[in-house]
Amino acid sequence: MEQNQHIAVIGAGLMGHGIALTMAKAGHTVTITDPTADARATVKQRISDSLGVLGVEGADVQPIIDRITVVEQVADAVGKADVVFEAAPEKMELKQAIFAEIESHVSDSCILASNTSVMPITQIMGGLRLKERALGTHWWNPPHMIPLVEIVKTEWTGIHFADAMQTLLEGAGKTPVMVEKDVPGFIGNRLQHALWREAVSLVENGICDAAAVDTVVKSSFGRRLAVLGPLENADLVGTDLTLDIHENVLFDLEARQGPSPYLSDLVENDKLGMKSGEGFHVWTEEKANEVRTKVGQHLKRLETIL
Repeated sequence: MEQNQHIAVIGAGLMGHGIALTMAKAGHTVTITDPTADARATVKQRISDSLGVLGVEGADVQPIIDRITVVEQVADAVGKADVVFEAAPEKMELKQAIFAEIESHVSDSCILASNTSVMPITQIMGGLRLKERALGTHWWNPPHMIPLVEIVKTEWTGIHFADAMQTLLEGAGKTPVMVEKDVPGFIGNRLQHALWREAVSLVENGICDAAAVDTVVKSSFGRRLAVLGPLENADLVGTDLTLDIHENVLFDLEARQGPSPYLSDLVENDKLGMKSGEGFHVWTEEKANEVRTKVGQHLKRLETIL
């Protein structure tokens, strides 16, 4: 894919602003829109702030901001687009309606991508006229700091379009992986929530408290996950040892097909985590902000050592 593509971003919230930032920083022309006037009015300042977090400051900021145009209407955002990234709220009917509108204004060669963490891309894109140019791109939060983007193919996605998206993302400094089948949660969230299911179960069954779970992860295998994936680790210790461990532990792991009642009770009692002051842990605003800051600083440091 050629440099200086015209990229449209639908949605100027947390994910949309990070996608727009990434594409503009890579040298592409970006047009962004959002149905909310405040989101449109503030998106350039939020992008500038996020660039500062990345260490982009001073005279280097303005050229990136100048590549971004904010418009009010979807038609004005996508009319000249080579690629459209949709970053709307996780509501199926809304996403379907957005893509129906987008398709009526773009060229037949324009790639259409939905940013969603769990929703079926096949269902989102099923009503399009040209389904072969549609796919999913699951960016991780914050999208301008997390390298991974999962490219999700549907049964209709053309190889040319998937490969072009991979090239675009690689050129923008991302780490794309191809998800060959459109399954719930794709790759990352299936892995992440398999871990979370067992973590909740340990607390639910009185084996340990939440603090112990988080301490074990952060103080042991979590430290090597950034450089040693689980299957690399299995090869490191040996597939024979891995098999021995599985034969002695898998039978006792949480296998419930639905959500944990413990988790459901937290939600029903408005214990929603940091935003309500209590979830698995008790949170003051100061403690929550401290964790958020620590995560941002950690991600920034990782960029310099990996």
